[in-house]
Amino acid sequence: MTISFNGQVAIVTGAGTGLGRSHAMQLAQRGARVVVNDLGGSVDGSGGSLSAAQQVVDEIVAAGGEAMANGANVTDEAQVADMVAQVMEKWGRIDVLVNNAGILRDKSFAKMDGDLWRSVVDVHLNGSAYCSLAVWPIMREQGYGRIVMTTSTSGIYGNFGQANYGAAKTGVVGLMNTLHIEGAKYNIHVNCISPTAATRMTENLLPEQALTFLSPEHVTPAVLFLASENGPSRTVMLAGAGCYTVAKLMEADGIYLPQDQRSPESIAQRFDEICDLSAAREIMDGNEHVTRIVEKAMAHNG
Repeated sequence: MTISFNGQVAIVTGAGTGLGRSHAMQLAQRGARVVVNDLGGSVDGSGGSLSAAQQVVDEIVAAGGEAMANGANVTDEAQVADMVAQVMEKWGRIDVLVNNAGILRDKSFAKMDGDLWRSVVDVHLNGSAYCSLAVWPIMREQGYGRIVMTTSTSGIYGNFGQANYGAAKTGVVGLMNTLHIEGAKYNIHVNCISPTAATRMTENLLPEQALTFLSPEHVTPAVLFLASENGPSRTVMLAGAGCYTVAKLMEADGIYLPQDQRSPESIAQRFDEICDLSAAREIMDGNEHVTRIVEKAMAHNG
């Protein structure tokens, strides 16, 4: 089965360099008309220029594809809305949104301040939300849409000095979970990619030898799969160096404590049982968890 984006329109944020550029180029190669969005700022988000986005557009057009450059700041709702309006005026539909834009402002939590926190959360989490909000009614009306959020192992597992980044990257997983539920009846699939790649944001974080294995082009096939017509929904896929896997949040079966045993001491005594994952399963929404524990309680109370 060949995955094609012929006739589709895709927006890729942060697409002037690195991962976003790779996503935009490969989407165009497979037939998509691509909106190359990039503010053109530095790794920490300062500055701005449309030149990086326009260069990617020029490459796509030179290869026979269709693309347009856009410099909207994803943290600005009005600019995002204007970008979407321009796309609709030009091409009349939006099928794919890849929320890739990001910045880094690393500090240990003891040295973190409010500005450092807000700036990173604003781009990664709020920017993903604003872009998704802008395309959501269009995708609902079309009865079709594919959204890919960009998460990170810094959010899934944690990483020293990246409390702001990690919190935002876990936040987009929560956003995915709910949008998957709300978008299901409109044929809107929402997934997350957790990339490991040599980009401006990682070049000072990884050893030089490791960077040789971590071309952004190795991540993009996973993004295109997640954004494809027959791709999954509510999936967190990790990709890098030619390796592909998924991460799932699992819930242990747990225990039931009778009323007279509901104490911190009882929990401490049976904590190993509580943590036993041998019968763990994936919970698909919050109500499923509530139903599960109520049923367990009812079963123990006749």
